[in-house]
Amino acid sequence: MSRSVPYQPLLLRILHGISGILVITAIITGFLVYNTFDQRFGKIPVPKIAPIQDIHGTLGLFFLLLLPAFTLYSFHAGEKRLLQPDSIQKLTQVGKPIWWMSLQRIVNTLMLIASVLAVISGRMMKEEWLPIGELDHLWYYFHLIAWVIMVCCLAIHLLMSAKVGGAPLLLSMWSGKFRPGDSPRNWYSRLRSWSSNFPNNFSSAEINQLIESNFSLRIIQVIVLVGIIVAFVSPLFFAGNQ
Repeated sequence: MSRSVPYQPLLLRILHGISGILVITAIITGFLVYNTFDQRFGKIPVPKIAPIQDIHGTLGLFFLLLLPAFTLYSFHAGEKRLLQPDSIQKLTQVGKPIWWMSLQRIVNTLMLIASVLAVISGRMMKEEWLPIGELDHLWYYFHLIAWVIMVCCLAIHLLMSAKVGGAPLLLSMWSGKFRPGDSPRNWYSRLRSWSSNFPNNFSSAEINQLIESNFSLRIIQVIVLVGIIVAFVSPLFFAGNQ
């Protein structure tokens, strides 16, 4: 496979970089929360940080605020990096480049789903549960499950990225260079153009074609977007319920 440095859209690099930092720090602080209050599945002898639960919650909130933009970008401009109609079928070609790429696409998609589960379950938890030893709430278990999935997906995502594109691909995501046509100065005009053409982009024929082109991914997109909405509004109605 070619090892030439690929070009990544600037907006993707920004959204991917910020969300990546938030995910990694949330994973670390999430473990520290577990290590402080739970420890049922093992622990690591590290110094306790008194406000660790607040730190983890703040990181989770920032991630939730960024998640709608990152999700919309991923399912549209970044669609080729997600589940494709033949991704499951290509998994039979073990060891071939398409196998690695298909696995990466599936993991990327699963990571978006796990992100929604993490933010929903986190928003539904009460701050006092863990400090007073209430560890058997259903939403807390969902949050632990989401944490495990996120850790596994992140590890596989990094490994697959290194396998598919090597160091050039990993470094391209952190490059500060961008093409003139990709300048932030053009983002507003592109947004206005997209907004003005919004009704025309959603004719019944085009919607049907869009859905049929990757039906499974469209279903996942709906689930993820609805999940994000639920994460924003659920604490207003269901906080503390199991």
